Amino acid sequence: MSERKTLVLACGALAREIVDAIALNGWSHLQVRCLPAIWHNTPQRIPEALRTKIRKARQEGFEEILVAYGDCGTGGLLDAMLAEEGVERIAGDHCYAFYAGLETFAELQEADPATFYLTNYLVRHFDRLVVRGLGLDRHPDLLQLCFGNYNRLIYLAQTHDPELQRQAKAAADSLELTYEYRYCGLGGLAAFLGKAAQQKAPISWPA
Repeated sequence: MSERKTLVLACGALAREIVDAIALNGWSHLQVRCLPAIWHNTPQRIPEALRTKIRKARQEGFEEILVAYGDCGTGGLLDAMLAEEGVERIAGDHCYAFYAGLETFAELQEADPATFYLTNYLVRHFDRLVVRGLGLDRHPDLLQLCFGNYNRLIYLAQTHDPELQRQAKAAADSLELTYEYRYCGLGGLAAFLGKAAQQKAPISWPA
């Protein structure tokens, strides 16, 4: 049986990991297209933009389309659109949940809801998205307003990277939060991509 031509539509914050997984596993039949990660700031744009990409992909002959997006602040609008289009998405409300694993993330939140999370993407872009994005570089007094109710920062790491760990620890220090490191790999994203690629065995990913 020939492999189906499959497209994964994803958040730009997942692009690097998905592209790397496709290359590592030799999934030549699997393609990925992304929406800008910055659209988390305007989540109302996400459902219809994905609908447009879904319909275009069908016109291009993709036999299967899957969505690597959490609800990401759409308030259920994304799932409603995907139900109309008959397209499946990864389980979880956001990337923290499916990277950590749904049960593990729920336990982390129950243990301390006042937790700020970072992924590889957010560590790499911490200054742009958090420091400058929230104006902390221009108005240091906003630090207490934005993060005064948080207790800890957990870095949910996709790779073992000492430099990213150093940056994540520095980020926690700058926000005056307790730092915790957890290696997650791809978490639930691994199973999702394996399904998309029709691969029954565990996928290849750096240990």
